[in-house]
Amino acid sequence: MLADSHCHLNYEGMLERQPEVLARARARGVTAMLNISTREREWDAVIATAEREPDVWATIGIHPHEADEHPEVGAGWLVARAEHPRVVGLGETGLDYHYDRSDRDRQRASFRAHIAAARETGLPIVVHTRDAEDDTAAILADEMGKGAYTGVIHCFTATGDFADKALALGLYISISGIVTFKNARDLQQTAARLPIDRLLVETDAPFLAPVPHRGKLGEPGFVADTVAFLATLRGEDPAMLAETTARNFHRLFARTTGEGATAA
Repeated sequence: MLADSHCHLNYEGMLERQPEVLARARARGVTAMLNISTREREWDAVIATAEREPDVWATIGIHPHEADEHPEVGAGWLVARAEHPRVVGLGETGLDYHYDRSDRDRQRASFRAHIAAARETGLPIVVHTRDAEDDTAAILADEMGKGAYTGVIHCFTATGDFADKALALGLYISISGIVTFKNARDLQQTAARLPIDRLLVETDAPFLAPVPHRGKLGEPGFVADTVAFLATLRGEDPAMLAETTARNFHRLFARTTGEGATAA
């Protein structure tokens, strides 16, 4: 029982091989996959994949790289599209100051719009942050003061201090295949101490293939390798960790259980 909490099944390199990729994931015990969108023009296709595949769900959202291209996408727009029953989260959203592909003020406004939509719908946000740790933490805390919401820091690579701030707000943390890389010592130290009831795992496929698949296109099935590494790192049973992170996934993304979104 494994859940890949973040993958891009409709990206180039995945879409062309989607049936085989899904079959390989299921053969390795993956029972749930969250197909993430990053721009509006992807939404219909991402949702269609979730409609077709019973173990795949969808998010709708605007990546911080795309914020400049989507000035019209605000909370109301997100709320309306999130009514679809296969949409279980909002994002990925957040801040990326590493590439600065969108204006930082526009990124921050988009991020806050996603959080406002999360409050209204009860759906969790999927947060991307890179070289923007202080602003991300400040916005998360400020918005929590306006009303409760929930979410996950995806592909976590930030500091242990940021992890503690996110956990204090009630958020989850998702670990990707980066944790298996030899140069990821700081991340490994943080991942080893994260509370197991707030831990998710992901592939971010087709990116970030873990050891022993480095250099290949990532696939959801590779989440099994990340879990195996994490279990050794944390001194836990791999089967237990797989099942627990899958339960955490369904707890956070509650619509995957058929219970629907609940207002925060």
